[in-house]
Amino acid sequence: MIRRILVVDDDEAIRDVVRTGLEVIAGWEVQVASNGAQAVIMCSTDPPDAVLLDVMMPTMDGPTTFARLQEDPRTRSVPVILLTAKVQPAERRRYEDLAVAGVLPKPFDPLGLPEQVADLLGWRR
Repeated sequence: MIRRILVVDDDEAIRDVVRTGLEVIAGWEVQVASNGAQAVIMCSTDPPDAVLLDVMMPTMDGPTTFARLQEDPRTRSVPVILLTAKVQPAERRRYEDLAVAGVLPKPFDPLGLPEQVADLLGWRR
């Protein structure tokens, strides 16, 4: 079964690195969005199997995007993993309170990313 992942990040280089790692190493289908509003539309139109979501983005940040996805019955059950450079204990607690599937720190190892994502989501590779 091919998994479909939506990668949401305002940094094109990050989107490209994540996409390449997930497609080449894991064989997953990867879609990308450059902002939270675009991600909400894409998810509600055709929900992916999971979302990798940057925390700090202009206009609509990751937590706000996650809240919008939780409000919609079509996207409420889509697991979300946050990608963030902010990994201090206070921020981690805030993210865990959101009930996301997990939090991955930036910078990350692109080669190890598929395994980390699969582990957080309980997917067997």
